[in-house]
Amino acid sequence: MTDVPTVDRQARFLRTAAWSLASLILIGLVGAWFALKPGLRLGHQDAGVASSKPQDEFEQRVRTYLLEHPEIVAEAINRLEARQGEQAATEAHAVLKLQSDEVFRDPDSPVGGNPNGDVTLVEFFDYNCPYCRMMAPVMTEAEAADPHLRIVYKELPILGPNSVFAAKVALVANKQGKYVAFHRALYQLRGPIDEGKVLEAAATVGLDIDRMKADLQDAAIDGALEKTGRLAQALQITGTPGFVVGDQLTTGATDLSTLQALIGKARGGQEAK
Repeated sequence: MTDVPTVDRQARFLRTAAWSLASLILIGLVGAWFALKPGLRLGHQDAGVASSKPQDEFEQRVRTYLLEHPEIVAEAINRLEARQGEQAATEAHAVLKLQSDEVFRDPDSPVGGNPNGDVTLVEFFDYNCPYCRMMAPVMTEAEAADPHLRIVYKELPILGPNSVFAAKVALVANKQGKYVAFHRALYQLRGPIDEGKVLEAAATVGLDIDRMKADLQDAAIDGALEKTGRLAQALQITGTPGFVVGDQLTTGATDLSTLQALIGKARGGQEAK
């Protein structure tokens, strides 16, 4: 999965903070352990001497203990990250429920597959994301195998100006009724997608270039990309590709059978209602 750089920095900061917090907690626990351990208890007459010892002696004991038992810190971090992940998932599902229209039925988002399908698969992607490129043929196979599948494309250009340009032209192609053709043409090109390759794909699918250049100046195109970015952030989709189907959210490349299982689960849940 290709991550959003800003989110990466935030994740590193949170992980560092988590380590610091876990260490502080462990200092307290180890301190209590030292205090209660029979062999380390101090008599009443030694209390004054103990209180005069420098603080760094105690800190050195804790440091030594943690260095000898690093698995304790790792376990604490793993548990903290698991709880954070569960909380993020809960928040994402709440957003999905509240903003389902924007996720599944936003008029600014291109639609492929069967527009009247009974299940909608939403993909957040970047044309320069290698994992999104891996998913392109999988998405095509899923669509071909399921005549009742509706696909919503969410342009999420997180990998620089070339990705942003490609996403803008894709939305312009949608205005000309050639989104899916352009989308697939871009993924068929080798190497990083730059402005030259975007224009090559545009010519391949027969876009009106003059109209395209005019439409690229439309503020609504930028607005649509900004809206998708905010939605992805709210859904905790911090990288590409990201998928939403029914009430399920997942990120990263996957295989056809897994994708079809998600679609089948969403379809089964609808039938049970």
